[in-house]
Amino acid sequence: MVRSKAVLSSIFLGLSATLATGAAFAQPVLPAAQTAAQGLSYADLVDLSAASGLVIRATIRRMTEVPRQRAPDLAPGLGRFYIEADTQALLAGKTAIGESVNYLVDLPLDARGRAPKLKKAQVLLFALPVPGRPADIQLLSSAAQLPWSELREQQVRQILADLAAPDAPAEVTGVRELLYVPGDLAGQGETQVFLTTKSGTAASITVHHEPGAAPVWGVSFSELVAELGHPPQRDTLGWYRLACFLPNVLPPALNVSESYASVRQADADYRMVLGELGVCTRTLPSMP
Repeated sequence: MVRSKAVLSSIFLGLSATLATGAAFAQPVLPAAQTAAQGLSYADLVDLSAASGLVIRATIRRMTEVPRQRAPDLAPGLGRFYIEADTQALLAGKTAIGESVNYLVDLPLDARGRAPKLKKAQVLLFALPVPGRPADIQLLSSAAQLPWSELREQQVRQILADLAAPDAPAEVTGVRELLYVPGDLAGQGETQVFLTTKSGTAASITVHHEPGAAPVWGVSFSELVAELGHPPQRDTLGWYRLACFLPNVLPPALNVSESYASVRQADADYRMVLGELGVCTRTLPSMP
């Protein structure tokens, strides 16, 4: 059924009012961010997956540009579009959705001010349900509509499974304290880095030294001792919890080692861990 302009106008107003106080357009996405979305990092996908109430694969059936006077907050070079899409799969979400979903999204226009041609394109949507409007969803941001590919869906499904696992690594929020304790032999000792987590559960990093050998380290997200020599691999949830949330610099008061030499060793071990974790690369704006 073809909708009249009057009906679509009413929908724009209703959905825009619903989302006005939400996160969908709290941080307008510039064209560069849309370009970056083509090559998302692992951290980007975890950020989106963790913040979403719904993760949906859909096919765009219809897109209608919202009159610019009804989108005064639009950044230059962008257009706001009302999207009607057919649901292909619900990858995650506790809220029931129908055979189609509707949402607003800001997209870059070309040099002539024309809209992108996305009809029949398959997309992955990271969204929240709209209370009282079961057919509508609210994107986390305009960067939360991603081009679909089989590989990207597999990555997202794995991330969602890891996030939902009973033994999923806790969300790290910082460092509580660290200390180095020397051993009985010269060059022997151990640094413990005790972490703070959102849930309040235990988490710690252990760096172990033996004479004549390179230090080895590991992490534990429980009361158990860390498994030394097996730090989390890059682009896993355990790696993300550390690399993306450990501070680069610690206040001196957190280092409770007893001697000056021990303080320096604990600091050096912490820097070594950060170096081996590597940089947490993000290409998308932070989630609102």
